[in-house]
Amino acid sequence: MSLVRGFTVALLLVVLAGCGGEDFSDLDAYMNEMRLRAPGKIEPTPTFRSYPTFTYNAANLRSPFSRQVRIDLAGQKQGSRNVKPDPSRVKQYLEGFNIEQFEMVGTISNAAGSFALLRGAGGVHRLKVGDYLGRNDGRIVAISSTQVDVVEIVPDGEGAWLERPRTLPLKEHS
Repeated sequence: MSLVRGFTVALLLVVLAGCGGEDFSDLDAYMNEMRLRAPGKIEPTPTFRSYPTFTYNAANLRSPFSRQVRIDLAGQKQGSRNVKPDPSRVKQYLEGFNIEQFEMVGTISNAAGSFALLRGAGGVHRLKVGDYLGRNDGRIVAISSTQVDVVEIVPDGEGAWLERPRTLPLKEHS
């Protein structure tokens, strides 16, 4: 074992001895050639020109890429002063959610009547005619095996209120 170790050390010394030496003539010649080829001075970086700032003020306008909506004021329904939400009515739990997030998933009937099963607001809820849901005082007016009919009370934009019918169709395969 010591013979192998001695041979390894001797070989290592021979290899390291080959790394030494003071002959850098090829490296000096290459560096001199590069110094002659390179320009004498480096050009300064160009000066930065600032441009005037621009503030985009059309963020609240209609997108130019969407179709223009035409409003027919003559055909627009006028609200009624007789229709308005009841401010003294106690709000039900499902009135705290948007009606768009609800979908009808089925119906249940028993001796007490017919109930609609609506999925939304974190679960499936059983509702009957007369119950409220959605943020616009949506009251359930009819339940069938294929849909739930809701009437919402929405402002008409001129200080009066409109009754807007809405249908939640049965979502099959849910």
